[in-house]
Amino acid sequence: MPDFSKMKLPSWMDRGEPAALLRACATFWGRVNDWIQWPLRQFDPLTCSEPLLNLLAWERDISRFNGEPLALYRKRVAYAFVNAQDAGGVAGFIRIFDRLGIGYVELRERQPDIDWDVILVRVTDSQVSDNPDLLLQIIRQYGRTCRRYQFEVMTSENLAIRAGWDQGEYVCYPARLAEPEEAASYGAKLQG
Repeated sequence: MPDFSKMKLPSWMDRGEPAALLRACATFWGRVNDWIQWPLRQFDPLTCSEPLLNLLAWERDISRFNGEPLALYRKRVAYAFVNAQDAGGVAGFIRIFDRLGIGYVELRERQPDIDWDVILVRVTDSQVSDNPDLLLQIIRQYGRTCRRYQFEVMTSENLAIRAGWDQGEYVCYPARLAEPEEAASYGAKLQG
């Protein structure tokens, strides 16, 4: 459908009733276009109405956890099929975290001095504090069934090290511990 809001009239018709008629037609046909496209938008989980979103979520085996924002719930429903395909592998798990906007994650398998079935999930402390329920839901839904998952929190700090050369002189001054009576007389001199 043509975009009536971008239509321009010739300069001799740019005023008065023809311009008002163009604006009225643009408004009317814009509404008609929205009415026609409304059913099509209902199949997109990112834009559909919330009752239909719940139906799509049930169909895709997604359940909303307590306190989950609507935008995140929409993303989980929208990417349910792709996330299910990526489940189980390290690279797929990282893509799931990326799709849902959680951020950087590392997965470590079969680490020394840890049971062989434990997978370490390294995330930052802000990811854990911002999405605790979401991380557990992802592990439950897309994790490997015969594995245990353990979260390991990474904290990154910026560190700046500057190297230089100092041509100074190294001098060592020895000091000796004063005897108790000398220390008492020294303290009396300072007070007096």
